[in-house]
Amino acid sequence: MIKRIRFFLVQEQRRFMRRPVRFIVSRLFLLSLVGAFSVLGLLYAVYAGWFGELPNYAELKDIRNHTASEVYSFDGKLLGRYYIENRTVTTIDKVPSSLLNALVATEDARFYEHQGIDYRSLGRVLVKSVLLQNESSGGGSTLTQQLAKNLFPRQRHGLLTMPVNKIREAFIAHRMENLYAKEEILMLYLNTVPFGGNVYGIEAASRRFFNRSATNLQVEESAVLVGMLKATTAYSPRLYPERAQQRRNVVLGQMNKYQYLSNSAKDSLQVLPLTIDYNFITHNTGLAPYFREKLRHEVQQWLNEHPKEDGSKYNLYTDGLKVYTTIDARLQHHAENAVRKQMTELQETFDKHWEGRRPWGEDETMIRRAMMNSDRYRRGKRAGKSDDEIHVEFTTPALMTLFSWAGETEKTMTPLDSVRYYQMFLNAGFLAMRPENGHIKAWVGGIDHKYFQYDHVTAKRQVGSTFKPVVYAAALESGADPCEYISNERRIYTAYKDWSPGNSDGKYDGYYSMQGALTHSVNTVAVDLMMNTGVDRVVDLAHRMGVKNDLPQEPAIALGTADLSLYEMLTVYSTFVNRGMTVKPIYLLGIEDQKGNKIANFNSKPEFKRSLSQQTADVMVQMMKSVVDSGTARRIRYHYGIKNDMIGKTGTTQSHADGWFIGATPKLVAGAWVGGDNRLVRFRNISLGQGANTALPIWANFMKSFTEDATFKKLRTARFPQPSRRTQSALACDFYREEEERGFLRELFAKKDRGEGRPERIYPPNSTRRQSAKKEQDEKKKGLKGLIRSIFGGN
Repeated sequence: MIKRIRFFLVQEQRRFMRRPVRFIVSRLFLLSLVGAFSVLGLLYAVYAGWFGELPNYAELKDIRNHTASEVYSFDGKLLGRYYIENRTVTTIDKVPSSLLNALVATEDARFYEHQGIDYRSLGRVLVKSVLLQNESSGGGSTLTQQLAKNLFPRQRHGLLTMPVNKIREAFIAHRMENLYAKEEILMLYLNTVPFGGNVYGIEAASRRFFNRSATNLQVEESAVLVGMLKATTAYSPRLYPERAQQRRNVVLGQMNKYQYLSNSAKDSLQVLPLTIDYNFITHNTGLAPYFREKLRHEVQQWLNEHPKEDGSKYNLYTDGLKVYTTIDARLQHHAENAVRKQMTELQETFDKHWEGRRPWGEDETMIRRAMMNSDRYRRGKRAGKSDDEIHVEFTTPALMTLFSWAGETEKTMTPLDSVRYYQMFLNAGFLAMRPENGHIKAWVGGIDHKYFQYDHVTAKRQVGSTFKPVVYAAALESGADPCEYISNERRIYTAYKDWSPGNSDGKYDGYYSMQGALTHSVNTVAVDLMMNTGVDRVVDLAHRMGVKNDLPQEPAIALGTADLSLYEMLTVYSTFVNRGMTVKPIYLLGIEDQKGNKIANFNSKPEFKRSLSQQTADVMVQMMKSVVDSGTARRIRYHYGIKNDMIGKTGTTQSHADGWFIGATPKLVAGAWVGGDNRLVRFRNISLGQGANTALPIWANFMKSFTEDATFKKLRTARFPQPSRRTQSALACDFYREEEERGFLRELFAKKDRGEGRPERIYPPNSTRRQSAKKEQDEKKKGLKGLIRSIFGGN
């Protein structure tokens, strides 16, 4: 073999020596012929699919990018997305011409002249890049070729990787030019191109960097985004603003070069500072993340149960669906700000309250449970690690990013210490609903979805005294008189293991009307009403008013010992506002596919059912007004200065583990809960731990901020219907009577306790109600004649 090669080389040398010019020409011709056949062979190989099948015309006509599904508020604001690739498809009528001009001028100046391949650019690249080694010549790919690369990612083919991929993209580009108009190719490109950070397409990029739709981009903003296409990280306006500004000005210069911008316009735009409004929305950030997560599960379930016409299933993360909700982005913003304001201040107070100590003391059982519920522990178990190995991991210091109200902070600590750290945070939930149609308008499930993902809107916690209005309503429905005075005496209920409910203020003297007892949240009276009404009746009414959870058949539920959700309790309170009609909450209105076709419509008429008589509901509204005006929620008036017509009720559970406030105006029902994720995490005294101090400020801050918003004038000025004469008469009595001034009542209640009968009404002497009742009885005795005399005088 070696001898043959040597012989061939010797013969070639002799030919060259005899006729050098002819030899060189012939050999160059031979090499060119071989090269040409090699190129043709490679072209044929790519075309024939030897390096992978080329997409056919049918496939190219049905291009589908992974498109994020979007969640919209009732007022048309984008709340968030569900996606694998963060992309929103837009159309040419929704992008400014300046954006298209900037793209063409910078990336493919002869775009409207070629058919997918720019041979002049290829020649330039061949000469400058290959022969002259000049890296500034550019890539030579047209926009259509770049689109082909974006749609059909490159593959590895060894030494032939670059030529094979370039040829493949040229073939695809040519086919696409035969299928699509130039404007369609531009939009396919703009909807496909990546901008870094899992952002795809011009619409998603515009919302990320400028917090606006691409429709509203200014010329200089369009230039910034087009400039990023050369290198999305290197020219990121967030990471490298100076470099991004220089690149922007290059794009503006290209627009001027190709007569898309005048000289004066270019000069004026190039001197502008680069400004962005970075809006990084993830699954954990943006408006209403807890609500979006709740919605995600429900929409996914609906999609699973309702396939497409061809039998395939919708994909929530790639099909570009649009989900429409009842949430009002403006009210949601007010709600999140109210939670943030109160919880920032309350956490500071809580930390000082427990400074140097921990609510769980020396017993770390709850810490071990929290550790075992952590993602780190579960990952270790899934990896097959032993308890000892996991313990070592939890006690080894590491650098961690931690949540704080001042912003994320980095600190070196053990994972076990981080568990203790997070257990010391108070959390919160807030929900707002329109009672006339059940539309949920604001949903705040916690203080930060990234670090605390448990949703406290749907979580079940003891509701405290917020349940008392249900007891009072049940008593009224059973015929109780609002002005029947009830003893505040503390009692022992032997039938319930000597249970003896007490009042938070420790006082047990005097007698209360129903309105007085509810206004001041008197426990002894609430239990007395429960016992006389019957537990079954109260439980039945609670379920009719919207409680879905099972309730224990015991009188302690009068004091709110049942675990219920904020979602359920808002439904209950809407019944009072709706004059006895319970409305079903609604938060999902409809779903559209990527083409705008409605595939689901949940916007049915509000579902109402009668749960209370109108008279009972009206009486309850008047009672709960006094809670706000002069009772446990009065700080709404004197501290926050809110003048709206409103009702409300505070709630505090045993050991101050839960703080509640639920209130309503005629047009909006809202509720707030505050507490630790573990019930041991609480304030040690009622002045700090009561609902009026923890939860009520969230409600008040929300109410105050949105009522100052001119957009919601109708909500601010709405008033409850004027109480009828019957309702006014039913409540025409004092809230409280001193025991020593009403000694005659002691015997009446003693008879009641002995089972010797109960008076239908107890009117204290000299009270307005007693005098009115006596006059009414006297007039009946006198008859018509006596009545006339009493009116006109005479004997």
